[in-house]
Amino acid sequence: MGKPTGFMEISRKDRKYRPVEERIHHYREFVIALTDEEAGKQGARCMDCGIPYCHNGCPINNIIPDWNDLVYQDKWQEALDVLHSTNNFPEFTGRICPAPCEAACTLNLNDQPVTIKSIECSIIDKGWENGWIKPQTPQRRSGKRVAIVGSGPAGLACAQQLARAGHAVVVYEKNDRIGGLMRYGIPDFKMEKHIIDRRMAQMQAEGVTFRPNSHIGQDIPAQTLLDEYDAVVLAGGAEKPRDLPIPGRELKGVHFAMEFLPQQNKRNAGDNIPDGVGISAEGKHVLVIGGGDTGSDCIGTSIRQNAAHVTQIEILPQPPEKENKGLTWPLWPNKQRTSSSQEEGCDRDYSVSTKSFESDADGNVKQANCVRVEWKNEGGRWVMNEIPGSEFTIKAERVFLAMGFLHPVQEGLLKELGVDVDERGNVKADTLSYQTSQPKVFSAGDMRRGQSLVVWAIREGRQAARAVDEFLTGSSELPR
Repeated sequence: MGKPTGFMEISRKDRKYRPVEERIHHYREFVIALTDEEAGKQGARCMDCGIPYCHNGCPINNIIPDWNDLVYQDKWQEALDVLHSTNNFPEFTGRICPAPCEAACTLNLNDQPVTIKSIECSIIDKGWENGWIKPQTPQRRSGKRVAIVGSGPAGLACAQQLARAGHAVVVYEKNDRIGGLMRYGIPDFKMEKHIIDRRMAQMQAEGVTFRPNSHIGQDIPAQTLLDEYDAVVLAGGAEKPRDLPIPGRELKGVHFAMEFLPQQNKRNAGDNIPDGVGISAEGKHVLVIGGGDTGSDCIGTSIRQNAAHVTQIEILPQPPEKENKGLTWPLWPNKQRTSSSQEEGCDRDYSVSTKSFESDADGNVKQANCVRVEWKNEGGRWVMNEIPGSEFTIKAERVFLAMGFLHPVQEGLLKELGVDVDERGNVKADTLSYQTSQPKVFSAGDMRRGQSLVVWAIREGRQAARAVDEFLTGSSELPR
């Protein structure tokens, strides 16, 4: 633990953001890190709470009290070792994880949880700055070959663990750069991409081979992997977006979020987006449909592209300002949250259903026709009804659909392999063996569990690596 009386003597202090008027003019990260002294004081607030609920609040079971205490004692390198013992990529989670560990913190009972996510990010950033993070090459090679399809956090975590166990690992990625949705779905202002590149360099030194521009099931037959490798891990994303099949959906200017967001990341990387293909919010009235993280990413990107105005709507009711801790703690609560992008300037509206889009004379979307809805609990089931006479319109010259993802894309890879899928359309595999209906094929991350958090992807990648190691060698020393 930290200082026994630290939680009573020291107030919570988290990282801050650079001013809105400054940060909206660039795509760089804008979080102001805690100083070493500040991080140490925040670590001192970690109390001896008997049962550290933060452990289970964190999907990868980070040993949070231990590294909080080590930071308080100024033992940063030891803290880094403890952090890496459960998490391959703390620099990812320290930036883009919503921190369910903090919701589970005992001090969250009075809204003052330990700044776990900020301390985590401080530890890993200091590790990189001081050159403490080195390749961990295996002492022996197994002679076994593993193919991993997908280079998001699940695929990368699985690849690194298997390489350290001595297997020859090849990661296939359909896009031109490695990183999955962290590369092309997460805006650079939330996580700059050199963060991925330096991990890639470490993993290559550990023996991992990366093959971008390799679309399995399209450019490369899936059977090739079965023929050439001893095991195959499916670690792609749940990339089938939820559509909005209403009149006007086909109009120019109505796009899925994941048609819009990757383009700006590519521009930031120096790529040229051809005329006629590029999607821009500049000077436009933007409507974002969907209230989650992807919607917020569309807001922040639109603002940086100098949109005239941004509106975000959500079909669900507005969450309460504050949760009932007696009912929700230590679980992740449903409550009103404001993201950094929403803070930068947008109108938000709730309980709104979009009925149709209308076009101008050139076939471009110009307006959304909406209606307000109410939700009622009928027999234990929430039912939505439109409110008569509540129809209204929103000026919308760009519409971004950010309503979540249904399941992995079934065509190509999954159908070629013939793996079973569950009732939601995800690859069917349990969380012990991670084995699909095809014996040498495994699956982890969003492709197996559905759309989820980066921290869940890392957990599943690590656990799948152990399962594959056991499959190949009969036993494993890799942690679960």
